[in-house]
Amino acid sequence: MNEIINAIPEYVITAVVSTAIFYLMNAGKNLLHSKAQHAKTIQSKELWSFIEQVADTAVSSLVNAQMSGNDKFNQATTIVQNVLAKHGFTNVDVKAIESAVQAAYEKSPLTPTTNPKEKADKSGQKGTVLVPDGKAKAIDPKEVA
Repeated sequence: MNEIINAIPEYVITAVVSTAIFYLMNAGKNLLHSKAQHAKTIQSKELWSFIEQVADTAVSSLVNAQMSGNDKFNQATTIVQNVLAKHGFTNVDVKAIESAVQAAYEKSPLTPTTNPKEKADKSGQKGTVLVPDGKAKAIDPKEVA
């Protein structure tokens, strides 16, 4: 009987340590999973930034080419795909590449506007850009009602 009473603390300690190890391993697994997700997010962000840079360069290189706009777009898309493949990125969706090329054309100040008489500003925007100067009177909610 004495032997059973003396063994109880040993069993309790073993159960507590086993439970603690189980919870620590589970927490470690969750931590590793979140770190892997974070790394994938950062990698995707860097890949998209690289695609945008390559698309900007491809669009800039084709501005003065004697081709139709559709041919320039297709050529720029092909250039971006080839550069990505050369760097080992073969699983990039074509729609993402086309979106990057289209965005590069839209933001490039080198590409012509649809109305040649309308001039684009430095950022490639047409029309007036209104930037608030902070001098407008704020609306008092008590006066509205």
